[in-house]
Amino acid sequence: MTVALAIVERDDVEAAIEAVIEAGRNASARHWVPATSGNFSVRIDDNRIAITRSGVDKGALTRTDILIQSLDAPLLPGSSAEAALHIRQYVDSPETGAIFHIHGPYSAVIGRAHASEDAIHIGGWELQKALSGVKTHETIVEVPVFANDQDVDALSQRVAARLAEPPQAERFRAPGYLLAGHGLYAWGKTPRDAARHLEAFEALFNQTMLLGSYRP
Repeated sequence: MTVALAIVERDDVEAAIEAVIEAGRNASARHWVPATSGNFSVRIDDNRIAITRSGVDKGALTRTDILIQSLDAPLLPGSSAEAALHIRQYVDSPETGAIFHIHGPYSAVIGRAHASEDAIHIGGWELQKALSGVKTHETIVEVPVFANDQDVDALSQRVAARLAEPPQAERFRAPGYLLAGHGLYAWGKTPRDAARHLEAFEALFNQTMLLGSYRP
């Protein structure tokens, strides 16, 4: 490898690490990752991601809290078991550039409230246009809901199989999904996209719950 290529590779790694740290700190400031919950990852290249290690405070991340994980290798020591969900999404969706997972209050509650259903359908909100690909409030956004499962490998298989299916007729498949009573996974082509999707989802879930409370 030439010196120039080595510098480019190092810069890519550092940029991904910095994006993960920023995402974790921003989520912590919004109280979306209480205790040591949540995990964040950013793609470095076709075969590597930067991802938070297990059991760390996402509001106080440092470089040593970020692992460089190959997509075709076993999980590194210190990895969160949920890293398997990130890896499967990156492998199945090469356009995915960042995946952020939070335990936001509205994400956790609305997922549990709809635990017996396979999706939440959101429509009528102007804010849903913050989701990449949604052009109008008239679009019905389908957010898949999965039962929480401590067997993450089995869960990742179920998630992958569901996301490979086309959405229901005239529905837009959201760039994310819910684990009932657990939280939200959201992704985007860039870290900025993933962060925007997180914020939009959490607000949309809040609005949907409030609407339900005020309906007669």
